[in-house]
Order: sequence, then structure tokens, then C-alpha cells
Amino acid sequence: MTTMTTASASFGARVANIFDGLRTRRAQYAVYRTTLRELEALSERELADLGIHRAEIRGIAYQAAYQG
Repeated sequence: MTTMTTASASFGARVANIFDGLRTRRAQYAVYRTTLRELEALSERELADLGIHRAEIRGIAYQAAYQG
């Protein structure tokens, strides 16, 4: 009987980990989209003031969301 309890607890933990991972990825994607949208809304002058070229926006948004 103990092995069933342990097995079901292990299964429950795996399912919880899957949902935690999905939640994390969804939050990261939200940060990516928000950063991307905000940077794309800036003018060329504003980007230049920040030292950012328009071609770098996606990379910057990716770094902000997925690399901390």
C-alpha cells in the first residue's frame, strides 16, 4: 500500500512540476511580449538615445525575459 501512495505522490509532484513550468514559461513570454512592444513603440531618436538599434530589439526582449 505504501508504494501506491508513494507512486501517486510522485505522479502528483510531476504533474505539479509540469504546471509550474508552464506557468513560468507563460510569465516569461509575457515579459518578452511586453518588452518587445514597448521597445518597438519607441522612435528612432529614442532608441538612439538608449544606444539601441532597431535590429537589436528582439534580442534585448529575449534577454530580458529568458536570461534574467
